[in-house]
Amino acid sequence: MSKNYKIAVLSGDGIGPEVIEQALKVLKSVGNKFNFSFEFTNALIGAIAIDKTGNPLPDETIEICKASDAVLLGAVGHPRFDNDPSAKVRPEQGLLKIRKTLGLYANLRPIYTFSLLDDISPLKNHLLQNVDFLVYRELTGGIYFGEKGYTHEGTVAYDNCSYSVEEITRIAEKAFKSAQSRKKKLTLVDKANVLETSRLWRATVKKIAEKYPDVTLDFMFVDAASMKIVQTPSYFDVVLTENLFGDILTDEASVITGSIGMLPSASIGDKYALFEPIHGSYPQAAGKNIANPYGTILSTAMLLDHIGEFEAAKAVRNAVNTSLDKGYVTEDISKVNPKSTTEVGDFVASLI
Repeated sequence: MSKNYKIAVLSGDGIGPEVIEQALKVLKSVGNKFNFSFEFTNALIGAIAIDKTGNPLPDETIEICKASDAVLLGAVGHPRFDNDPSAKVRPEQGLLKIRKTLGLYANLRPIYTFSLLDDISPLKNHLLQNVDFLVYRELTGGIYFGEKGYTHEGTVAYDNCSYSVEEITRIAEKAFKSAQSRKKKLTLVDKANVLETSRLWRATVKKIAEKYPDVTLDFMFVDAASMKIVQTPSYFDVVLTENLFGDILTDEASVITGSIGMLPSASIGDKYALFEPIHGSYPQAAGKNIANPYGTILSTAMLLDHIGEFEAAKAVRNAVNTSLDKGYVTEDISKVNPKSTTEVGDFVASLI
């Protein structure tokens, strides 16, 4: 009897529904090939959820996610909220809430390059060789979730940053275990010369490192790391860092590839896991069938790894590489005979 996996599908806003549609084609195709099936359940998040329910993350969505083996997310955000600083309810609140509610404390972002895209990367070609690193960003603590507000009649604002040993330990353990299966090198990125929270990170990670003598641990201040990512990106193997630094550094690293539409991500905890492309909702492209679906398709490969379907995950990645080699790319990568979103999805699915 074949396995059946329950997947919560949160298409979200902007180009989210279009790229998710391609990812579902690929999942169905790979399930047919490897003799397992999926049960997809749609749920609301973001601006579309606000429009329909007044809530960026309805309770029903949370329950659907908790009843699933994994969550597949498209994108969240809409310019009408970005342009209104006084808005009390925002799409992004749905993202923060789902991370906290599902305990998704570890955000994994693989950073690697594709030879086809070397010429559109902002880095020189020789810097793109052997770039393959994995960022572990803490996702449910730090300044994003600290106490915040205004004082002095609204003329002074504050955002508090705090971390506990427990919050640091649980993600550090995952990062060290990952490093053991890679090149056995872990870089902690912090600002320990200035911040008390960074000093706690450094002390805690040093202690944990004693349990992983086969992993080489080094430390780098966040400003130095931001330079190193563009000077020598091949230096890194596994990068571990806190929430704010991780948010900024992974966006910086993502442009190395040449298109932000290419890279996947996973947000995992002890019980639940969510997979999504790193790009935003890109509302200017919504409904035009031009969005790059590869980041979402590669997110399904991470999803397949998570549920233990490793051969299927490998098949997805191989199909993506073949598709790229054959020039099946959207207009963000090539203006010469670009393919549509649906053409790319159909082709990858057919290759599988």
